[in-house]
Amino acid sequence: MKEYGPESIRNIAFIGHGGSGKTSLSEVLLYTAGEINRIGNVLEGNTVSDYTSNEIEKQISISTSLMHIEWNGKKINILDTPGYSDFMGDVKSALKVCDTAVMIIKSAEGVEVGSEVTGKFVNELKLPSAVVINKVDNEHSTFEETLEKVKDRLTSGAIVVTFPVLEGVNFNAVVDVIKMKAFTYGDAGSKKVTEGEIPANLKAKADEYRTQLIEKIAESSEELMNKYFEEGSLSDSDIETGLKASIISRSLSPVFAISANKVVGLNNFLDFVTQYFPSPLDRGGEEAKLSGKDEKVLVKPDPAGEPVLFVFKTVAEQHVGELSLFKVYSGSVKAGLDLINESNGKTERLSQLSILNGRNRKDVTQLVAGDLGAVVKLKDTHTNNTLASKSLSVVIDEIEFPEAVIRSAILPKAKGDEDKIASGLHTLHEEDPSFFVKYDPEISQTVISGQGELQLALAAKRLKERYKVDVDLVEPRIPYRETIKGRVDDVEYKHKKQSGGRGQYGHVHFKMEPLPRGAGFEFVDAIVGGVVPGRFIPAVEKGIAEVMSKGVLSGNKVVDVKVTLHFGSYHDVDSDEMSFKLAAIQCFKKGFLECKPCLLEPIYEVEVIVPDEYMGDVMGDISSKRGKILGMDSDGQFQIIKALVPLSELHKYSSQLRSLTQGRGVHKRKFSHYEEVPKEVEQKVIDEYNKSREEDK
Repeated sequence: MKEYGPESIRNIAFIGHGGSGKTSLSEVLLYTAGEINRIGNVLEGNTVSDYTSNEIEKQISISTSLMHIEWNGKKINILDTPGYSDFMGDVKSALKVCDTAVMIIKSAEGVEVGSEVTGKFVNELKLPSAVVINKVDNEHSTFEETLEKVKDRLTSGAIVVTFPVLEGVNFNAVVDVIKMKAFTYGDAGSKKVTEGEIPANLKAKADEYRTQLIEKIAESSEELMNKYFEEGSLSDSDIETGLKASIISRSLSPVFAISANKVVGLNNFLDFVTQYFPSPLDRGGEEAKLSGKDEKVLVKPDPAGEPVLFVFKTVAEQHVGELSLFKVYSGSVKAGLDLINESNGKTERLSQLSILNGRNRKDVTQLVAGDLGAVVKLKDTHTNNTLASKSLSVVIDEIEFPEAVIRSAILPKAKGDEDKIASGLHTLHEEDPSFFVKYDPEISQTVISGQGELQLALAAKRLKERYKVDVDLVEPRIPYRETIKGRVDDVEYKHKKQSGGRGQYGHVHFKMEPLPRGAGFEFVDAIVGGVVPGRFIPAVEKGIAEVMSKGVLSGNKVVDVKVTLHFGSYHDVDSDEMSFKLAAIQCFKKGFLECKPCLLEPIYEVEVIVPDEYMGDVMGDISSKRGKILGMDSDGQFQIIKALVPLSELHKYSSQLRSLTQGRGVHKRKFSHYEEVPKEVEQKVIDEYNKSREEDK
């Protein structure tokens, strides 16, 4: 492949709901442009972009695939992203490095939840966008209805560029309102396209769509608006410059009628991409920070500039090792080039550079600013790292991955697998940073978390496939807390043991009282007259700390307690540190049970976004989970419900919400505070703890 400058590169990402045809569209574009000689099929598991065993088995995209084609002397990099909500982290990665987001919508079903979610990402990142209405060959296709839904729910700037001559099973031609011609496509795979006049019955519709397009373009600048009012139209060159400017400014999103299945409308789409979609140069560069400073600097896509690249995805390839996918933001990068990883200060050598079509790698000697590529075996570089030259130490802003909404604990099936599991989970996190791993010492479990059940189940499956370790996913223990509500002015315990020879003797009196929530633990030494020698007092505090870490009622940490050691006695021979530590442990347990003990549970702040029609069901479900509704906001056709819900009620909530709202509800959560557990729940937790202790004996 010849080398392209940034002005000749187009980076596009296909986003949208699962099943909208992103992978199929990528496949037919590769075929249309001559990159492959036969069209693969998702059902047969032989597409270029869905190539992993799990993708083939489940017939869905799990990971973003990078592909490229050449068309009209331009290079188009295509990022095919997953549509399933469990893998939204990969969508965010792709949107970080593309210059135009192409939303794929099914013509019969219209705008679905995955389209809405990814559409919000596009708006957050202020990305230029386009809309492909796919599957116009579906017998229930409603192109114009779907167009209205796109305008209403995704982008008001949606303007038709191509529309179908006939919808449904006879769909084989589109009208192009820029070229003002009809294009008839031959059978799928024939690559035959015939240009002709617009059918008479569609001329008025084509004129109307063209007028809408020109009016929208005219709005992009005062100069074009004045021309339009004076002349009643715009010249072809005005349309070209104005259309590009409107897409870049996000005031216009071109809409295309396509059937990936019948390979109709593809050539018109590709012609438009090369002529009107922004290049990296048109986007003007990326704002970055100078290393170690808050100072911002604009990194321009200049091939002659200092080299800067950003790793947006890491893939573990069998027999190859780690493959780092990157975008060149400045300069040119060549094999053998040394760059500094700005995240850790280590030097990395770019060994083998390649461009990808799915798993197929083609070695290249150089990649220039604006281009996407891959490099193998970087030593200490991962997703979200910036590699730059010594002369331009900058850090590209990291991808903001979605927060986890579901968690599970990992339970090894065989002893001795812990190290392998830890290593495997670390690699899986490197590949997908929206998958999180944490060992929680409080509950003594390794907890994995992410976007959905499928993501976590696949992580367990990959551990088995790659690392030959079997694990179960179980509900994580809840990190309850124990505390007291009452006080006791004097509780006493005497530890005395005599068994021949030197004995054990420790005697303490405590005063115990609650502290405000979040205050922790306070120990007061109020001994007067040396009734407990100073050398034993640290042992008393140590004993209290030990029992507080293990709990009294349920095996959970004790918090917010003040203990005052105010009296005691000792024996000249038999007293030692251990005796006083043991006395302190028993005295604390005794006093704790006299101070109205209770359990506290973690409460999470939950924000649920649902369409209007599901609001009642979702609020009822939250109430059934002991949740407290804090308030509601509206966002277009969506309602935002804010509530406080106990963590113990949130296990697999993302899946429950999905089924409650037909997949259209999403939520996020964050820890809020600890709150007292209702008595009936408290007793259940204590009973379960006592039962597990009996079983362990």
